[in-house]
Amino acid sequence: MMLALLFGLSSIFCLPAHAHKPSDSYLSLRAGQSGIHGQWDIALRDLDFAIGLDEDGNGELTWDEVRNKHADIAAYALARLKITAGDKPCTLTTRQQLIDQHSDGAYTVLMFDSDCNAEKITVQYQLFFDLDPQHKGLLRLVNKDGITATAIFSPDAASQQFVLNEVSKWKQFTDYIFHGIWHIWIGFDHILFLLSLLLPAVLVLQAGKWEAASSFKVAAIDVLKIVTAFTVAHSITLTLAALNLLALPSRLVESAIAASVILAALNNLFPLFQGRRWLVAFSFGLIHGFGFASVLADLGLPQSALVMALVGFNLGVEIGQLTIVAGFLPLAFLLRRHWLYQRAIVQVGSGLIIIIALVWFIERAFNMRLIS
Repeated sequence: MMLALLFGLSSIFCLPAHAHKPSDSYLSLRAGQSGIHGQWDIALRDLDFAIGLDEDGNGELTWDEVRNKHADIAAYALARLKITAGDKPCTLTTRQQLIDQHSDGAYTVLMFDSDCNAEKITVQYQLFFDLDPQHKGLLRLVNKDGITATAIFSPDAASQQFVLNEVSKWKQFTDYIFHGIWHIWIGFDHILFLLSLLLPAVLVLQAGKWEAASSFKVAAIDVLKIVTAFTVAHSITLTLAALNLLALPSRLVESAIAASVILAALNNLFPLFQGRRWLVAFSFGLIHGFGFASVLADLGLPQSALVMALVGFNLGVEIGQLTIVAGFLPLAFLLRRHWLYQRAIVQVGSGLIIIIALVWFIERAFNMRLIS
């Protein structure tokens, strides 16, 4: 069991140092009298990696470089999107391409039309799955009556069927629960922040030294305070940001999240908030909420659909968190008296977390890449 815990932590310590908002694209389909009209927002950074947009290789994209690749962008994207009405494949025709800014950078906006005019369609989405299995396609589907449905495409759910005159509220809700779970599991900065707070949960500080906690109940109560504080805090800012009531620049949010990981891990080496780590969880949980909200805010859902997505996504984040806690706490408690846990895992592990988060902070705050 000790080896299993060490293996799990080491896999996290070896994560790429440039973790950022997961790759997403935003696909909007609107059913009209003459067919289905589409808008597809795709990150330029992802397209540059896939087909090469930076012609002069200087690391910066200009409007001319993107415009020169419009035909290649359209061909690449539409080859990975298939819409079928019954047994009839729909013809997708490019209308125009624009540029828009999302919370994590510039996106191309591909406008297209199709000759589909049916009550039931199947959408097959394959964009970037061969390059990034964590990529997600967020769909907003508006039927002829103006009713909005949402869906999430992933490698495991690349083909989905929709009835245009019906909206499954339950499917939307469960889709966003899954997306919330997945987001916390691949949100390495969120995981490291949580682990930094959990590592000393099975220990108590006595005379400046970590000692094993006397009972599982004591450790569980400490963890309950931390998780509850983090949950309440990020739920507040997630709600405010997703409803467009409060916004912060993405660069500031991502930098602050990296800083929160550094400070939480530093507290394990130089304890200042022992007994009050729930306060640290709450304070920085407010910042993490803005990071969670960027996924939903960029989708541009109407108010009714956004509230459902917000609740489902938030619930999924909590399920993802509790899964991590449920796997970590019993093993940590069993190992709490062993020197390997107190020294190697808590102290060395916290040091490695600080190094990783420091690289993240420099990259995000100064918009530079330290590790390719």
